[in-house]
Parts: sequence; C-alpha cells; structure tokens
Amino acid sequence: MRKRRDPRELLPPPVRIGATTTLVVVILLPIAFMLLLSVTPDTEATSGRLIPSQWAFDNYVTMWSTVHLEQGLVNSLVICGASSMIAVIVAVGASYVLSRFDFRGRFPYLYSLIALQSIPHVMLLLPLFVLFASIQTTIGITLIGAYPGPILTYLTFALPLATWLMVSYLASIPVELEEAALVDGATRLQALLRIVVPLALPGMVVALVFSFLTGWNDVLFASVLTSEQTRTLAVELQVFSAQQQGGALPRYGQLMGASMISALPVVILYMIFQRYLIGGLTAGGVKG
Repeated sequence: MRKRRDPRELLPPPVRIGATTTLVVVILLPIAFMLLLSVTPDTEATSGRLIPSQWAFDNYVTMWSTVHLEQGLVNSLVICGASSMIAVIVAVGASYVLSRFDFRGRFPYLYSLIALQSIPHVMLLLPLFVLFASIQTTIGITLIGAYPGPILTYLTFALPLATWLMVSYLASIPVELEEAALVDGATRLQALLRIVVPLALPGMVVALVFSFLTGWNDVLFASVLTSEQTRTLAVELQVFSAQQQGGALPRYGQLMGASMISALPVVILYMIFQRYLIGGLTAGGVKG
C-alpha cells in the first residue's frame, strides 16, 4: 500500500517558512498598528509618526466612560451568546434527522440551506423589520429595541450555517454506535444525547463559534433593531466614531483601544476551543 505523503512536504522548507512568515506579518501588521495607535496621544495620531513621543495608556481607562463599552459588551454577549446557543441546539436536532433518516424533501431542504447563505443579508433588513413591527402591533411582544429582535435575526443567519456544518459532521459518526445503544435498550433520544452529542462536540463548537461571530461582527441589523439600552458593542463603536466627525479633536486612541477590547472576547473564545475547532473543521470531511 502506497504511503500517503505529508502535504507539507510538497513545498521546500524555505518556501514554507517564507510563505508562513509573510502570512503572519500581513495578518498581524494591522493589529499591531491598532495597538500602537491605541496608546498614542490624540494630537499625534494623525501626524504620521510611527512611534509617539509619549505613551497615552490612559486611553484604556477613559474609553470606558466615553464609548460605553461596558453596556455594549454585556449586550453583545447576551444577544450573540443566546442566538449561538439556540442555533447549535436546534441545529443538532435538525442535522440528526437529516443525516440519519431518509424522507421526502430531504435533499431540497439541504440545498435550501446553501441557497439561504447566498442571499445578501441587507435584503432581509426591511422584511424582518416589517415582520417584527407587525408582531409587536398584533401580539404586543416587543421585538424591536429589545433582546428578542436581534436574537431572532441572527438565528436567521446562523441556523442554516450551523445545521449544514452539523449535517456534514454527524455523517462522519458511525451509525453502528447508535445501533448498539438501541440494542441495549436506549431510546432514540438517549442515543442522541449520550452517544452522538459527546462525539459531535467538536462540530458543535465550530457551529457555536461561527454562529457567535455572525452577530458579533454585525452593525447593520443591530443599529436598526436595538435601542439605546440594548446597543451591541459594534454599534457603540460606530456611534462613537460618528461623533468624532466634524467635531473637536478626534479621539482615535480611545477608539482603537475600544476596538482592541471588542476583539478580546472572540480571541478568548478561539483560545478556549482551539482544540475542538481544529478537530471539528477537519473531521466533517472524512465521510460524506
């Protein structure tokens, strides 16, 4: 049997090292510039100097009162965390049915998940707003300006992606494991919770992270569907940035510092689930 070659051996070591170094520099250079600008005095931020004459570390203290970071951070964690967890829970159930049972309309439903990803999200803003406004008027449930509005909106985008990811991942889990549990007297639900879910944990983490990022990076829907009390962190940054235009001295240092803080939750999320992310992204393609 022919031994499979390591893909890393296709390129010479100097080429691999050079390509990796170039990629790392391209990715980290904007982040390093943001970090440097966050500790630069506002009077020197636009001067073109690379290294400031003095360090303005107090930007990281004053920005909490000027940018309203605390409120935006809490709102983003609540909205994105709730929508991503609901998306993963529903996606696990839907993907289990799609990957384990053969029924009429199965393939059209799978293809519709891909089709939904091709629709520009901006086209759904007006229909969703009108739908939520109608529900508020008819039923009396507050959606616009409250947490349920953006949570349901992000579910519209995160659920198809999470379902498709989980379908491809559950297809790689052997059915014989469930059949053995069923023979031992377990119900279908018990087999799902005790056999499939623990094995599908890496795929669930991947779906959770991608669903979380769907809402965390959004500005358009959050700026329309939230109020002053429920603004997400991305909207707070946008509002603060707009306030600096045409006014007094722009506070670029505080804006860059707030941007760095806004990126920390996502970085921490990746660091915590790094092991599961690597396994979840690669295991789904083992078996179609």
